[in-house]
Amino acid sequence: MTETPGDFPWLSEDGAMDEIYCVSFVRDLSPEEVLRRFGVDGSTVEEVTYAELEERSAESTMGGGAGWVGAVRTGDWTLVVEPEGWRLAADSEVMARVGRGTEIVSVCCHDYASDAFAYIVDGQPVVWFDPMMPGARSGNDPDRFIKEMREVGLDPDYDSDHSPIDFPMERSFALASRITALPFSPEMLELRFLAAEPLRD
Repeated sequence: MTETPGDFPWLSEDGAMDEIYCVSFVRDLSPEEVLRRFGVDGSTVEEVTYAELEERSAESTMGGGAGWVGAVRTGDWTLVVEPEGWRLAADSEVMARVGRGTEIVSVCCHDYASDAFAYIVDGQPVVWFDPMMPGARSGNDPDRFIKEMREVGLDPDYDSDHSPIDFPMERSFALASRITALPFSPEMLELRFLAAEPLRD
């Protein structure tokens, strides 16, 4: 199995990320447009640090996802972080709205449910799988990144019944980096995010 966790040692550090989070990369949309499509309360929009984003999300968790969502431009992509959330990787309505006419690469960690890796084009999942079970993929073209998956240690032929895949989140972020050409780094979380509270359904 290809070793990639060494590229993301900080993810295992205490307090680096929450037990539940979704990190997504959206191509060629501004942070403002991403938040608008996500569906936020415009009166709550403000610029915050990542620590402030986590704090606001924890204080106003809606029970169905992140209490707050943050977005910041980096290269050709907008980095979107949902502390305590998962909607860009799992909510088909949010995927469709945010992903219209663009691409999304999303990594979701959920300690109490299933983790997820999603590649979305024009609002539709092209590749979707649980990093612990890379052989069970769905989407319009589930084999799109077979080569890259094997390179990062998410081999679809791996016998996860024999032993679980180690470092699934680190391997998922390595796959995301191969698609976006952007390595997810702690420096990205030092940027200031345009953030807001999602509208309640």
